[in-house]
Amino acid sequence: MADKTALYPWHVEHGARMVEFAGWTMPIQYTTIVEEHHAVRTAAGIFDISHMGRLSIGGPDAFALLQKVFTNDVASMRSGQVRYGLICNEQGGVRDDVLVYRWQQGFAMVVNAGNRHKIYDWLLAHRAGMEVEILDRTLETCMVAVQGPRSAELCRHLTDAEVEELKYYFATTCNFRGAPCVVSRTGYTGEDGFEFIVNATRGIELWTELIARGALPCGLGARDTLRLEAAMPLYGHELTEEIDPFQAGLSWAVKLDKGDFIGREALLRRRDDPALPRRVGLQLSGRRIAREGYTVWQDGKQVGQVTSGTFAPTLQKSIAMAYVRPDCAVPGTPLVVDVRGHREPAQVVPLPFYKRPRQTPG
Repeated sequence: MADKTALYPWHVEHGARMVEFAGWTMPIQYTTIVEEHHAVRTAAGIFDISHMGRLSIGGPDAFALLQKVFTNDVASMRSGQVRYGLICNEQGGVRDDVLVYRWQQGFAMVVNAGNRHKIYDWLLAHRAGMEVEILDRTLETCMVAVQGPRSAELCRHLTDAEVEELKYYFATTCNFRGAPCVVSRTGYTGEDGFEFIVNATRGIELWTELIARGALPCGLGARDTLRLEAAMPLYGHELTEEIDPFQAGLSWAVKLDKGDFIGREALLRRRDDPALPRRVGLQLSGRRIAREGYTVWQDGKQVGQVTSGTFAPTLQKSIAMAYVRPDCAVPGTPLVVDVRGHREPAQVVPLPFYKRPRQTPG
């Protein structure tokens, strides 16, 4: 039976279309995906992201464990900083892409919903001989994201901290109406925004307050079109246990010089392998949508496969991400996508498809 977030009763009461996703019953849309998408690009939208896994990692050896399993470098993080990175298997394939939060008293990690138990067990398996406590806080907390150019305005004076002054990819602990709260300036839409974590009992109170301030409720449908325009990889699509970070274009999140970590030796071998497909952006000539699994062709030969695709509401173009042969990955390369038997012309384009001016993550 699927889990339900603390906001489930509100979603149902307000007519959200509910679907099962990664073991959770989640809202896919309230009005239309396009309307919710545009609200985030032009004003502010709010998402229930309580299905994401929230782990607390503490103890004297918490730092050592994270350095062992995380491709990015925890050593250079400051207290309150948030850092994106990968957890890889021994062959260099991606087990998950995660956010690590560094605090004075320890660490936290946000993982993908479908990988929560897998990563929790992975951390337990690799803490042998270490003094580390790993707690799964997912079910006892609620997580919501406010995204869009008005998000800072809507969050002003919401807590006892001036969260609008947070730098990109930084977080703070504070209080929301007397209750403990974590706020980070992070998101998955390509827009400015904030992600809040509160106790599950306070979730609806936080959610309704942000809606009263002007945030439009949005579902997973818009979250997907937004992240796709921003070319953010989705686990199970652009990232899998068979795909390494270099193939995915995430070399910036892999610090090979930080010391040993799980998968490092394999990544050193795979980094320059000319046979491994590479993630690219595709822009199709027409309005047909290139769905996951559709094949990509050049000169009558299959050269790749689509991992995600949509008709982009902001750009008014059909876009997709795909893995193709390295010699076909150069922007400007003409390709063809097989869309249900129709050969649709496409061109490799730089990623991301959509970009807003913003600070670079730490």
